[in-house]
Amino acid sequence: MTIRCIAIDDEPLALDIIKTYLGQIPNTELIASFSNPIEASEIIKTNNIDLMFLDVEMPLLSGIDFLKTIKNPPKVILTTAYRHYAIESYELDVIDYLLKPISFRRFFKAISKYKSVLKEPSVPVIEIKEQKILNDHMYVNANKKFVKINFEDILYVESLKDYVRIHLLDKSITTKDSISNFENKLPKTFLRIHRSFIVNVTKVTAFTKVDVEIGTKEIPIGASYKEQVIGFFKD
Repeated sequence: MTIRCIAIDDEPLALDIIKTYLGQIPNTELIASFSNPIEASEIIKTNNIDLMFLDVEMPLLSGIDFLKTIKNPPKVILTTAYRHYAIESYELDVIDYLLKPISFRRFFKAISKYKSVLKEPSVPVIEIKEQKILNDHMYVNANKKFVKINFEDILYVESLKDYVRIHLLDKSITTKDSISNFENKLPKTFLRIHRSFIVNVTKVTAFTKVDVEIGTKEIPIGASYKEQVIGFFKD
């Protein structure tokens, strides 16, 4: 099946690079390219577009603001020269975030990520043992009652042997579960950085080669997770 793509970028060179790269990847097709998002609005409404390459910083309307106006957008890969948009991009549920200048290796990786998302079966919302999971929150069993936790309020999750402690903005909650099992219940805005820690990437304020900072809290990066974590925040 051919992946139908469009590209939106105010830099002609950036559009040429996307066109060239797609031309080297089988079963992908660039349907159209645009120098600003307003021009692209109609084709998104009237055509079956699978994947949109969207520049972040553009005059009149930024890529992120444009994406927020689309009711049923295609899958999106953001492109930009600036790293500081990375956290916001994950909140918008984009497929990937490419930093300019974009190498073919990194571009191909993003296309592969898109394909892997397509292969993931849709999973209905179900009750799993003692924990009910919904789109933006979950209920965990703590102190013999089910407590609602909004995903956006979680700073990080800590393993305590047979329990996990969920650190929130204003408190912490402990529930009986393994950290690996709990990890599978979290959305993709969460990243395992240590055998004992999972962080909410939207709350990360800084990172080094040895730890991740959330405000004043320093959370260690495990040796076996280092390459994955550093790559995640640098890409």
